[in-house]
Amino acid sequence: MAVPSPHRTPLTRPARLALATGVALVAGALAVPTAYAAPAAGAAATGTTRPHDDFNGDGYADLAVAAPTATVGGSKGAGYVAVLYGSANGLRTATKQLLSQNTAGVPGSAEPDDAFGSALATADLDRDGYADLVVGVSGEDTADGGAGSGLVEVVWGGPEGLSGGAALASGRNVLDGLGAEGRLTTGDIDGDGDLDVVTVERLHDPRVLKGPFGRDGAAAQGEQVVKDEFDSRVLDLATGDVNGDGITDLAAAQNDNEEFDARRVVYWLGSRDGLTPYRDVEGTDGYRLKGGENLDVGDVDADGIDDIVTGRAVDGYDSDLDTPLPRGGRVTWIPGTEAGPDGTRAVHLNQDSAGVPGSAERGDGFGTDVRIADVDGDDHPDVVTGLPGEDLGAVKDAGAVVVLHGTAAGLTGAGAQAVTQRTANVPGTAETTDAFGRAVHLGDADGDGLADLAAGAPGENSGAGSVWYFRSSPETVVTPNGTTTFGAGTLGTDPTNARLGTTLAD
Repeated sequence: MAVPSPHRTPLTRPARLALATGVALVAGALAVPTAYAAPAAGAAATGTTRPHDDFNGDGYADLAVAAPTATVGGSKGAGYVAVLYGSANGLRTATKQLLSQNTAGVPGSAEPDDAFGSALATADLDRDGYADLVVGVSGEDTADGGAGSGLVEVVWGGPEGLSGGAALASGRNVLDGLGAEGRLTTGDIDGDGDLDVVTVERLHDPRVLKGPFGRDGAAAQGEQVVKDEFDSRVLDLATGDVNGDGITDLAAAQNDNEEFDARRVVYWLGSRDGLTPYRDVEGTDGYRLKGGENLDVGDVDADGIDDIVTGRAVDGYDSDLDTPLPRGGRVTWIPGTEAGPDGTRAVHLNQDSAGVPGSAERGDGFGTDVRIADVDGDDHPDVVTGLPGEDLGAVKDAGAVVVLHGTAAGLTGAGAQAVTQRTANVPGTAETTDAFGRAVHLGDADGDGLADLAAGAPGENSGAGSVWYFRSSPETVVTPNGTTTFGAGTLGTDPTNARLGTTLAD
């Protein structure tokens, strides 16, 4: 088994956010103070025994899902986050909770195009034993950065669930979009036992806010910004221990600003002094391994060192000519080693790979989102990926989710399973542009030791969006009477272009 970071569980990837001090917001005149408040007594011990996404400390993983384009209080695009709490019977729609910048205690106010929920992450930032929710507000205008510079804030967990909050960091550049989708995660980057928040400024520079965090949102150890020598673009972030040294590392999917389809995988090793300079993952030809738009980190082969899994959903570009299995999108497994990720042993899978359901067709979007966790309980984490462009017969872009299984030899297509709105026991009807599988999530909401699947379909009901939750078993990700779906009707929210299910918390 891998040496875990203190916040990690075998079920879900951690997410980290960056924190800045002295941040003032134009809206609401909020500021991030510099003082650090000590955690509650005994928090360090209890914080490592609960799931990293357990907001109320009852031992069951909870689910946070965003509708960042939703109308809130008459403000189009203000955005909201819906939270469902876990139980012995899985997620409970009866205990739903809605959060926005109009919620008491949450910094700021709902304004047009703020995009509250543009990115979501979970971690116990204040060491009180309860997971907290970190929220990106990428469209926020701030005093430090100006229009669209973005904001990262936290909503605190506690015995009654999520309540209250604090601003963590604001963008320092116009249109920086701090807290944008894919550019927010958490992890103990310096190995001191406290969780840090990582986001991205100037679209390519990792910004690490060093925990622990006070309830006022202040980071006790300041921050680190790692400059990128190239004009690249970070598309997604994830954390894990990719060289087995016991300190959390940071991995990113990137592309070249000059070439849209020039994907690569990079990583920054963690150290006692923070992140070290970035490194490329290289392939068998000695050049940068072709990556994708998103990635996750986890120990798929259960050898004690975390691996990187990337999803490359785009196809039909020049890079198709010199990269494996490009048609319809693909997923790539890159094993971790003591020397770091080994791209020479990478395994690529798409819908034409043996055992994978369906067939590879241009525009399927296989690899649109990837998450790693043990779905079937065999102690080898599995990989789920979305295919929002999958056609179901004559129904275009209805979408699907595929589960790929982990083994001692790595990721395999053998025994892979597909889930759609046409799968038995799955509620709803597959419709054109539903985009089922646009976002996926794994978490043990019923406490049985198996990671349960959640899938978002932001195109459902003419763009209102919906989310499906499936209770796992050792045989299948869909069990009879084990599926829950919810949308604007359940939540009591404005459905107009809300696109619920665009973002699910890490």
